[in-house]
Amino acid sequence: MHPADAPDPACAARDALPGPRRRAPAPDPDGPDRARAHRPALVILRGNSASGKSTIARRLQRSLPRGTVAVIGQDHLRRELLWARESETSDTPGLIATVARYCLAAGRIAVVEGILGREWYGPMLAALVREAPGPALVYYLDVSLEETLRRHAGKPIAGEVSAADVASWYREHDVLDLPGETVLDEGLSEDAQVERILADLAAAGAIDPQRTGSGALTSE
Repeated sequence: MHPADAPDPACAARDALPGPRRRAPAPDPDGPDRARAHRPALVILRGNSASGKSTIARRLQRSLPRGTVAVIGQDHLRRELLWARESETSDTPGLIATVARYCLAAGRIAVVEGILGREWYGPMLAALVREAPGPALVYYLDVSLEETLRRHAGKPIAGEVSAADVASWYREHDVLDLPGETVLDEGLSEDAQVERILADLAAAGAIDPQRTGSGALTSE
């Protein structure tokens, strides 16, 4: 061995000394492992146009730690992803079911929301409830046609979608008649409906009742 290639005894001794111990990073209390520690629940929110289902779904999502809730919107999947019209042969029911099953398997609370008319979506929703790996909570937001039209008139989309169109889509008391289905009538405030669903999730063991926020919608 050439003398230049011989190891430096000082360096070898220094390398043998124990270095500073690195502490493992503390777990993030709001991280995905913490957020998904409870049983993944299926939540179905149905109702006519302007019944408040989309807003309530988003508020539920914002009430819990980031990464806990997946909102699966019928309108988004059908109009944006598939760009399809509603029909008996639509791919929308199958896509909703696939996304919901994936989110549940990943440990998230899956909130499926939309008009989700019983005629075309009922069998798919019944199968999701039957196969759910954890609690399944089903809600119908029961709003009268008169109140539906009043709420629609105050929305930005009212200039593009006529009251006659909204009335033609209206389904009176279109419940699924599934076991445990809860009807929330128009007399309940939005805050009360959000609080009711969060309380039901806590009672079912799906969330920690101490880890809920206001559900305020933000741009983040």
